[in-house]
Amino acid sequence: MWRLLTLKFGRLYRCLKFLFVVSLLVFTLLNTHSFIASFQKNELADRRFISLNKCPACFGTSWCRKFMNGQITFETWGRFRILDFLNVKNVYFAQYGEPREGARRIVLKRLGSNQELADMDQKVCKRAVGRPRCDVTQAIYKTQFSRLNGEVRLLTPDVVEGWSDLVHCPSQRLLDRIVRRYAETKDSGSFLMKNLKDSERMQLLLTLAFNPEPLVFQSFPSDEGWPFAKYLGACGRMVAVNYVGNELWNFYNAPWEKRVDLAWQLLEIAEQLTNNDFEFALYLLDVSFDNFAVGPRDGKVIVIDAENIIVADKRLIKQNKPPNWDVWYESTFDDCGKEACLSFSKEVLCSRVTVDHNYYAICQNLLSKYATWRGTTGGLLHSPPVEIVRAGRLEALLEECAHPKKQYGRFQAARELRDYLAKLSNNVR
Repeated sequence: MWRLLTLKFGRLYRCLKFLFVVSLLVFTLLNTHSFIASFQKNELADRRFISLNKCPACFGTSWCRKFMNGQITFETWGRFRILDFLNVKNVYFAQYGEPREGARRIVLKRLGSNQELADMDQKVCKRAVGRPRCDVTQAIYKTQFSRLNGEVRLLTPDVVEGWSDLVHCPSQRLLDRIVRRYAETKDSGSFLMKNLKDSERMQLLLTLAFNPEPLVFQSFPSDEGWPFAKYLGACGRMVAVNYVGNELWNFYNAPWEKRVDLAWQLLEIAEQLTNNDFEFALYLLDVSFDNFAVGPRDGKVIVIDAENIIVADKRLIKQNKPPNWDVWYESTFDDCGKEACLSFSKEVLCSRVTVDHNYYAICQNLLSKYATWRGTTGGLLHSPPVEIVRAGRLEALLEECAHPKKQYGRFQAARELRDYLAKLSNNVR
């Protein structure tokens, strides 16, 4: 009896094994193209890979010649298409070479995941022809991105307000700045829309609506001292920025002296973006360890992800005087228990002159004990030396900056914390 059962199970196993092998062969035959394609290399001269074939529904063409003539090459794994599934953010590291300058490291971004880019195409198609699928290169001409023809003089707030965080509350002064500094045109320097070609105008507006990060980098360039990565150019749906260095997260367990200096720089960035001579307040809505990087040579902290930044024109606020425009605004502490969460009102950020949001974001999400990231807590200033703990001043200032107990306490705490870290940094150098 037992032998008979063993024979039956043996036959069943062989049968199932045979069916599995047959199914695997059928699946492979049906998916031969995609299977082989997964072992192909990513090529920056491939128009489809960089989506140059979708222009003018793309982000620019100023660097296409560099892409096509081999001046840009992928580093290591970026070349292999089979590994793309690991690259959810569509960010690649590459080498860019100039004949006289030699090679340097750059970062290539698609500005969104494959799904987000597909959703963008569907939205363009639905607005143009009422269907989710279409020829995007033709449909773009039937959307609002092409309605601003060559006769339109200015890009005005009523056209783009609310398209993205950058223009959630735009002023004419901000829009003129964006157009004037648009790097994807040979005639940059003019704020007149009619000086842009039709394709350039559509690329500008599509970028503004989908992911305005390149426009932030161009409008507030690092060459003028703004703490952002430098924009280099674009080809299709691939934009190039300079490589800054390792992400801030890599310095979470750096020596105390290094972390003190980085914390001071972060508060300096908060101050610069909040109060500057241009009277533009740039509020960081997404603050995490992955959105900042540190230069390997100068140790300078730079913002490398600028998709979610609101720009409020303080001059316009002073001119229009909306309700409570001159009342200091304190951001509400929110211990949500999740990584990198912030509590804010976009409408308030756009209507007040004095706002503590950037100090709040830096203190809560990066510096204080409330900062949580990748399973860690304690922030960048965790585990201070014994003498610092005994003094108690650092802990008190961090607490008041993140979770103030008195009115306008964060404003004062952020200023004192910045000065305190500067002194500590000087003492340990």
